[in-house]
Amino acid sequence: MNIKIIDSWLRDYLKTNATVQKIEQILSETSVSVERLEKIKDDYIYDIEVTTNRPDLMSVIGIAREASTVLKHNGIDAEFIPLKLQEPQVPKTNLIEIHNDPKLVNRICAVVMEVKAKNSPEYLKTRLENSDIRSLNNLIDITNYVMRTTGHPAHVFDFDRLNTKSLTIREGKAGEKIKTLDNKEHTLLGGEIVAVNDKNNIVDLLGIMGLENSVVTENTKRILFFIDNNEKTHIRKASMSLGIRTEAAVLNEKGPDSELAYKALLYGIKLYGQLAEGKILSGIIDIYPNKPSEKTITVLQNKINKIIGVEIPIKTSSDILKGLGFENTIDGNYLKIKIPSFRREDVEIGEDIVEEIARIYGYGNIPSLIPPLSSNQTTQPFINEFYWEKRTKDALKYWGFTEMYTYSMVSEDLLEGPENESVEIQNPLSEEFVYMRLTLVPSLLKVVSENKKRQEIKIFELSKVYFKKENDLPKENLMLAGIIKKPNASFYEAKGIIEQLLADLGIKDLHFKESQKGGLGASIYLDKEYLGEIEVLNTDLVDFEISFETILKHASLKKEYKKLTKYPPVIEDISVITEEGIKTEDIIRDIKNQSPLITDVFLFDRFQNSRSFRITYQDPEKNLTTEEISSVRKKIISSLENKFKATIK
Repeated sequence: MNIKIIDSWLRDYLKTNATVQKIEQILSETSVSVERLEKIKDDYIYDIEVTTNRPDLMSVIGIAREASTVLKHNGIDAEFIPLKLQEPQVPKTNLIEIHNDPKLVNRICAVVMEVKAKNSPEYLKTRLENSDIRSLNNLIDITNYVMRTTGHPAHVFDFDRLNTKSLTIREGKAGEKIKTLDNKEHTLLGGEIVAVNDKNNIVDLLGIMGLENSVVTENTKRILFFIDNNEKTHIRKASMSLGIRTEAAVLNEKGPDSELAYKALLYGIKLYGQLAEGKILSGIIDIYPNKPSEKTITVLQNKINKIIGVEIPIKTSSDILKGLGFENTIDGNYLKIKIPSFRREDVEIGEDIVEEIARIYGYGNIPSLIPPLSSNQTTQPFINEFYWEKRTKDALKYWGFTEMYTYSMVSEDLLEGPENESVEIQNPLSEEFVYMRLTLVPSLLKVVSENKKRQEIKIFELSKVYFKKENDLPKENLMLAGIIKKPNASFYEAKGIIEQLLADLGIKDLHFKESQKGGLGASIYLDKEYLGEIEVLNTDLVDFEISFETILKHASLKKEYKKLTKYPPVIEDISVITEEGIKTEDIIRDIKNQSPLITDVFLFDRFQNSRSFRITYQDPEKNLTTEEISSVRKKIISSLENKFKATIK
C-alpha cells in the first residue's frame, strides 16, 4: 500500500524542526519506506510505502505519531500533536433508524446535518490532489480529508435523495443490480455488504463505493454523514469480485481500527461546520456491537535484550512503546503493556513487542555479531537432508549424469534381495507392481534396457528402498544408485565418481575392498562402516549403489586448512612387484604409515603384477636432505618386502 502526504499537512500533527530529508531518512531506516520525496512550490510530498499489516500508518496522524517517536529516539526534538475534538451539542431528534447486522458491520456512526455545497478551500483541494485524491466539492472532499487524516474511511449520503426513515444493513443477493456513483452498472454475486432503504432499494455498497441514487450534488441541502467499520473479509471479496478498487476498499479490507470510527465522525462534523456551514439536525447514532476486548502483554526485559542482542534499559523500552501508543507500566524487570486499539490486529505476542523496540532503537545500533554456538551445536554434524540431496544431484549432473525417477513398486522379476525382507503389496494394481523394491539398480537397468539404441548412458536415482518390519510399517532407507553404459565402461570411472562425490560432501576415510557379492567390483566402506557396492556387469556396463543414510551421518561443510609450506617437496617413484591378490590400497596405506614426511602416494602405472607408485616427501619446517629421504625409503622397502613379499625396483 502507498500513501502520499504533504509535509505541511504532516506538521499539523508533528511538531519538530527536523528537515524533510531527515524525516525521510529516519522513517525509512526505522519504520515505513519513503519511496520518493518530491518538492512542490514551497512544500514537499512524501511518497510512502506501508506494509499491509499496518493500516494505522495509512493516515497523516499515524505517520505523525510514528515520526515523532523515531525522531525523538534519534536525538531530534519532536512531539506528536493529537487531533483535538469535542462532543458537539446535538438535538434529541431522531430522523433515521439504522438496523445493523453485527456479522457484517462492527460499528456504525452517523448523523444528519444541514449543509451548503460549494467549492472546497484552496488548502484542502491542494492537500487532497497532491495526495492523488480528486477534489469534487466540499461535501465529498471532507469525507476524503477525514479518511486521509484519521485513517478511517467515511461516506456521505444526500439525505433527501435517500427518502427513507430507515436503513437496513444486509448481504447482497446474487443477481441484484446497482449503479455506482461513477455511473457504472454492476451485478452483485451475493455476499456483499449493502444498505437498503425502507422500500428495499439498495442505496450503498458499504466500505467500497457509494451509489448514484444517493450521491450528494450541488443541490444537496441535507446529508447523512456515515462512518461504517466493516467485516474486512466481506469487503475484500466484494471489491475483488466486482473489480471496484477504491482507496476506501483497500483500507477497509485491511481492518481499520473500530475505535477510530467515532473520532472520524466528530472530525467530519467539525469540518462540515467550518467548510459547509453545517448544522446538526439529529442525534448522533453509534451502533457498536463488536467492541473488541482489551489486550495486554507482559514481557521480561531480559528477553528483550536477549532477542535484540544488546542491553537496552527498561526505561528506554518503556519510552519507545509509549511513543508508539502502547501504554505500559514497569513492574521490576517486567513491562506490562496495553495494546492500543489500532495495533490490536498485528501485535499478538511478546516477540512483536521486541520487534517494535528493536526497530525504533535502530537496527544500525545493534552490533553485527555472529551468535555464539552452544556446546551441543559444535558436537553435532550439520545435517540437512534436502541440502545434501541437492548438492549430490547437482554434482552428478555436472559430471554428465541424468536423474531418473522410477517406481518404488516392482515386479517379481525385478525384485532383488532376501524375499523374507521384501514388502508385498496386498492389492497390487498389476503384476508389474507387486513388491516394494529392496534396491534401485534393477529399476535403472530396466531404463537402460528400454533405451538399447543409445550407445552411452549415464543415469542415477536418489530414492528410497523398503525393508519389511514385523507388525510395523516398512523400514525406509535412502539410497543413491547409478549406471554407466558405454564401450569399455570402467570400474575405475565409477570408483573415481564416488571418491570425488564423497570428497565434495566432506567425507574422508573411504576404502574399497573385495566385493561382498563376488564377481567383478568392490565393496565400499567409510572407515569400518559398510557403504555400498560397485559392480561391473559387462564390458560396457558398470553400476554402483551406496547408502545415502550413511552419507548424511558423515557429510560436513567443515574445512581443514593447512599452512602452505615454503619448502619444496621431493618426489620419487618406486615399482613394486607382488603376488596376485595384493591390493593397491593396502600398499599405499603401508607406504604412508612409514613416516609423517610422506604427504602423498598414488599409483600412476601398472603392468601385470608390477605397480609403480609416486611418493611425495615434504617437511613444513625445513628442506629435506638426501640422508633423510634415504632413511625413509629404506623403511618403505623393508616394510613392503616383509609384509607383502614384494620385490622393489
